[in-house]
Amino acid sequence: MERNNAIDFIKFIAILSVVVIHVFPRDSQIGLFILDNFSRFAVPFFFTASGYLFGQKMIHKRDSFDYFKKYIIKILKLYLCWLFFYMMYDVLILYKDAADVPKEFAQYINHFSFLDLIYYGTGTSGYQLWFLTALIWSVIILFGFLKLKKARLLLTISLIFNLLGLFGQSYSVFYDLHLSTRDALFIGLFYTTLGFFFADDKFFKKSGAITAKTNLSLILIFFIIQVVEGYLLEKILSGSHGEYFISTICLTAFLFLFALNNKTLGKDLFITKVGGRALGIYIVHVVFIDIFDLIISALRLDHISDNLFLKLFETLLIITMSYISYDLLQYFKRRLSKMATSN
Repeated sequence: MERNNAIDFIKFIAILSVVVIHVFPRDSQIGLFILDNFSRFAVPFFFTASGYLFGQKMIHKRDSFDYFKKYIIKILKLYLCWLFFYMMYDVLILYKDAADVPKEFAQYINHFSFLDLIYYGTGTSGYQLWFLTALIWSVIILFGFLKLKKARLLLTISLIFNLLGLFGQSYSVFYDLHLSTRDALFIGLFYTTLGFFFADDKFFKKSGAITAKTNLSLILIFFIIQVVEGYLLEKILSGSHGEYFISTICLTAFLFLFALNNKTLGKDLFITKVGGRALGIYIVHVVFIDIFDLIISALRLDHISDNLFLKLFETLLIITMSYISYDLLQYFKRRLSKMATSN
């Protein structure tokens, strides 16, 4: 299958957006508020890209269950490895700061719930790992509906759940759902299913009739609407901090459609290569943000920690360090695999 460079190109923008969200303080400054809301397409785009790549393989594989099983095991291994990593990191920080280590260690271990570990992917400083658990459950549900030949029904059901989930986030000003909706059911499932349908030639041909100029215009319009939605909901209606909006659905769909119609976009660019490592950067970057903050605190530079230029430097540094470190991990993994095979 021909590699779609445009997906990796947009993934770079998406992973940069994720780091921006996590690095920059979200305060009353209008510029930072706009930047934060502008960046909210990132994780939905990652889910859509994952669903699309999963769909491509499923459609062209004779033994679809075998590929499904390998895919789930791959993501599960990734989640378990990094869950362990972030737990060990938390314990190291605890030993550094705790007054009563045994007591605080016991409290840390006991605070994990079964749902935290197997469904929400929360409980450690690696809060971003929720994406992996949400992706695992989304793909499991999607595969089940595929086997029942009810994928179109799932697209409708998952859209309804996605819209309901907004009442646990951005639209809680109208009605507070009182549920954690940053999970598979309310976010991951719809975007993963949407990506799967983009891998279907019939669906793509129906949705791919618009021109590139119109597509770009719609992307720009929905970026603006997303920012305006965030402003109206939080600043004017005094709602809670929103992560996703109705406009995010349209924005993600048109962004992905543009990528499919312009496959060579970003070809041979270094940032496209970095975008190809977006998942690795996403998993690793949080620990580098934490380490950077610890260094700033140790140097007693907290008074400049929110400086705009320092935050820009931190963003670029985090992206660079995350990319290099994950690339090195993959290199050593390949080396170990070769050594094991040769022996």
